[in-house]
Amino acid sequence: MTVLGLLGLGALFALLALRMPVALSMLAVGFVGTAVATANRFIIIGMDADKAWTRGWKTAYSNLSGEAFEAASNYNLLVIPMFVLMGSLAGASGMSRDLYAAAYRFMGHLRGGLASATIAACAGFAALSGSSLASAVTMGRVALPEMKKYNYTDSLATGSVAAGGTLGFLIPPSGGMIIYAVLTEQSIGQLFMAGIIPGIVLTLLFILAIYLIVFHAPEKGPAGPKSSSAERYEAMLCALPILAVVFITIGGMYTGFFTPVEASSVGACITLIVAIARRSLNFQALRTVILQTMSATATVFMIIIGAFVFIPFMSLTEVPADLVNLLTSLPISDLGVLVLIIVAYIILGMFLESIAMLVLTIPVVIPIAVGLEWDLIWFGIIVVIVLEMGMISPPVGINVFIVKSIAPDVPMREIFIGIFPFWLAMALMLVLLIAFPALATFLPQTLTG
Repeated sequence: MTVLGLLGLGALFALLALRMPVALSMLAVGFVGTAVATANRFIIIGMDADKAWTRGWKTAYSNLSGEAFEAASNYNLLVIPMFVLMGSLAGASGMSRDLYAAAYRFMGHLRGGLASATIAACAGFAALSGSSLASAVTMGRVALPEMKKYNYTDSLATGSVAAGGTLGFLIPPSGGMIIYAVLTEQSIGQLFMAGIIPGIVLTLLFILAIYLIVFHAPEKGPAGPKSSSAERYEAMLCALPILAVVFITIGGMYTGFFTPVEASSVGACITLIVAIARRSLNFQALRTVILQTMSATATVFMIIIGAFVFIPFMSLTEVPADLVNLLTSLPISDLGVLVLIIVAYIILGMFLESIAMLVLTIPVVIPIAVGLEWDLIWFGIIVVIVLEMGMISPPVGINVFIVKSIAPDVPMREIFIGIFPFWLAMALMLVLLIAFPALATFLPQTLTG
């Protein structure tokens, strides 16, 4: 069975190399693999081969339909379309521009201030959209022209946008956390709470990285004009709606007033009301928002359904159990196993998209985490940050290509040079989380306590 599992993994990576969509690759391998694994089990116990194969295919079809229905009817997954809708409405209504303007008014006069404002605005928008790509695209279109206007170097400008966008994967409502929670049967609300403190700390580490860059090379991020108190006050008033939405949704979940599903629905409703009140949502914009929400939701649900079909196949082959036995028998500590997992994720992140890597690796790494009695909420934050690192790692870093599409005149080499300090900041965040697990566990424990 272990050989069959390894063959299945090989087939999966072969399909991915052939550019077959992740969801369909997992569906195909999981479906065929379940049939083969089940048939082999019955043949081993002495059943006639024809009957065994018939039973295997019936099991595979039953698994396909049952798991697809379970994933599609999962009530908790309603948070995905609602938070996607909330982020799309915020972008279409101009709320994201107001958020950046407020950050710019308070930080733009400092050296590297525009880059720092971009990081802060990305963090704020991440708390509304839950998407790293949406954060990078939305803030990139607003921030890159401003930084170019004030003669920021291409590396710092593009690096700050690419890195700031990754915060959408860590700061709640994170789409990656939702998928992790569903696949590992953890609480979405607890994972959201666990991401708040690491998200704030990582945002500050990014700003610290910018400060160190401009401290050693001031010409990379010249200071802009200082805004008056009146300008700052006006900018804060304009950004108040988006801050209110974030406070209501996240604060409601923390206090227990809302469940994550209710918070996502309330947030989307309030954002829609604000967009209508601002008169910034015409028919064409609303149509675009709805299509974006439907497309993103369908993509995520297909990936989840594929994972739900693939995971039972991996369980049948006993590859995860064999890997747990192997790693727990090695003469290394739990910390050594964690470092091995992180290094493996970093390497995979150079070639796989973050969501794909998450659903592919969960069936393998979670049994290891359970076997070593790690806190799965804390481990989930570790995984999410490593996935963030993959978003800006060459050669496949998706956020780098997003920034490249917004700034086509900037060479890829300059963008990758620009993201390196932020990549190191993420590595430092991992060290802090390993040394101080309470950074991730304090709020969830408070919530449940």
